Amino acid sequence: MNLSQKILYMGIILCSIISCNEKKNKVMPELKEEISTPETIELLIGTYTNKTSKGIYKLAFNPSNGKLENKGLVVEASSPSYLVRSKDKQFVYAVNEKNPGKITSYKWNSNRSLLEEMITVESAGSGPCYISLNAKENLVAVANYGSGNIAVYPVKNGKITDSVQTRQHEGSSIVEPNQKSPHAHCSKFDKLGKYLYVADLGIDQIVAYSVDTDGTLGVKQIALELDKGDGPRHLTFHPTKDIVFIINELSNTIVSAKVNRKTGIFERIDKSSTLPAGYSEISYCADIHISSDGKFLYGSNRGHNSIAIFSVSEEGKLKLVKTEPVQGDWPRNFTLSPDEKFLLVANQKSNNITIFKRDQNTGLLTYTGNQANISMPVCLKF
Repeated sequence: MNLSQKILYMGIILCSIISCNEKKNKVMPELKEEISTPETIELLIGTYTNKTSKGIYKLAFNPSNGKLENKGLVVEASSPSYLVRSKDKQFVYAVNEKNPGKITSYKWNSNRSLLEEMITVESAGSGPCYISLNAKENLVAVANYGSGNIAVYPVKNGKITDSVQTRQHEGSSIVEPNQKSPHAHCSKFDKLGKYLYVADLGIDQIVAYSVDTDGTLGVKQIALELDKGDGPRHLTFHPTKDIVFIINELSNTIVSAKVNRKTGIFERIDKSSTLPAGYSEISYCADIHISSDGKFLYGSNRGHNSIAIFSVSEEGKLKLVKTEPVQGDWPRNFTLSPDEKFLLVANQKSNNITIFKRDQNTGLLTYTGNQANISMPVCLKF
């Protein structure tokens, strides 16, 4: 190969390298940008409409940085204080916490910008504050706090029907005026839909109703008798074990219990305070959630304004790890993000939703500095 041929050959190689680098420079920034742009997750907010809120709002949650973007009002409603969504996220059910109470089923419009009302029915009581679906999603159960009763409706294709079953609770307990009468505060089906459990704050009981295959409720039985003055509010089941956790509004405690899947009865394991030792100011527990690995349990304290963080033993015993300030006032409701890397808190009185990074190894929470402003937020549903 002579000198001129060598020069020509080297030129061809140099041009190829430059061309290749130019292609890389054009492609790689676009690829990098695409990878670093996360999809946001839809979050619905139930509110009280006593102030400026108009109903149910939708926010977009960024799972990479924990930020929220308000997408606005999706439907006007009167105090939709508790929501539940179908598994496919196509239908939304909401209570209207009024007297008389109502419940509504909604479906999304074509671009998921608005919720469209399918049907509204009476809740068969006053002050409905909780609504849930069974595993088959053919039954919806509502707890009426004011009247101390529950109502169960069949659901077909996302629509509540008007054939209702009701059960009225009776009795009282020792805390005045909160326990002068029954106050059903949570109505939740077990994992298999064989039992409907009701936490009744007014009578210090978890009440169980068997559920037949055709949806018929059985007779009332007491699943667990709490200590007098506990005021059970909400409950959540362990993700893999036959254990349930009950948060008590009035005594600021959480009770863990074994679940007998055949009889529906609970057997108490442990009881722990949600407040730090020595705290004596007024506070009331509210919401409760457990991580999907079953290792950490969280409960909200209204007044102390914190999230109580518990470790959970294999046997269901509880150990208070820390109480984390919620950076707001009156944490009525909270939720874990779908990947459980964040915990979001709805602070009713300070009109804000605050976001915390969650350490999945320790269960501890760290405030991200991110928050969203919504008037009287009281329910968060991904």
